[in-house]
Amino acid sequence: MSDTVHRAAAAGYATSADTYAAGRPDYPAEVGPWLHDTLGLGPGRTALEVGAGTGKFLPRLIETGARVMALEPVDAMRDLLAARYPQVVAITGTAQAIPLDDASVDALVCAQSFHWFADRAALDEMRRVLRPGGTLGLIWNVRDERVPWMAALETLVEPYAGDAPRYRSRAWRKLFPADGFAALPERRVPHAHVGDPERVIVDRTLSVSFVAALPPAERAKIAAKVRALIAATPELAGRDAISFPYETRMFAWRRTG
Repeated sequence: MSDTVHRAAAAGYATSADTYAAGRPDYPAEVGPWLHDTLGLGPGRTALEVGAGTGKFLPRLIETGARVMALEPVDAMRDLLAARYPQVVAITGTAQAIPLDDASVDALVCAQSFHWFADRAALDEMRRVLRPGGTLGLIWNVRDERVPWMAALETLVEPYAGDAPRYRSRAWRKLFPADGFAALPERRVPHAHVGDPERVIVDRTLSVSFVAALPPAERAKIAAKVRALIAATPELAGRDAISFPYETRMFAWRRTG
């Protein structure tokens, strides 16, 4: 594995691929029109997802009818996505070293991942593999911390973050505007992960990279704190199903030159 993969991702995701797959939400229906209208995907086109993880976003790409490839550096996650989506071409590599020819893809998408490799080398490499007029799409399901218990959950895990890159730091935005990319309209839509609190809250928390990378005893302590928060929150305690609130944020750029 390349040393360009942050240690929290390399260690955490390698040991928690199944938890990640169980605890993370899918993506709302509004993503379909974004992929078609903004990123230009459809039959006869080629899409590459960089940092594809366990393949949570792949169903949305497959639905477009495009040929889909998925690049993922963590072996455990790539093996899981390859088993689940045999119609997708699974690729080993990193954002800074994509093993594809110049101008070989019509759209490149990073779902829940761009903050991990947000540097100029990665952006240059993405531009290299995009065809002229091709599109770069970045998308995240962002936790809605306006909800008090969501803010409390963030307070619980924040001390463990260390130097792990996160969307919420906004450091990735410093790359834009960028030479060779013209901005396209942004989109934001509400979203929710509905299900058993153990899965959508506890598993979601344990799937956070820097939490997943902790020793088992420390992870168990965090899980106990999360369960205590659930038990102390009236809208969560004793429920068979709860709604974990997100906002899905979509950003896009067109390759120029």
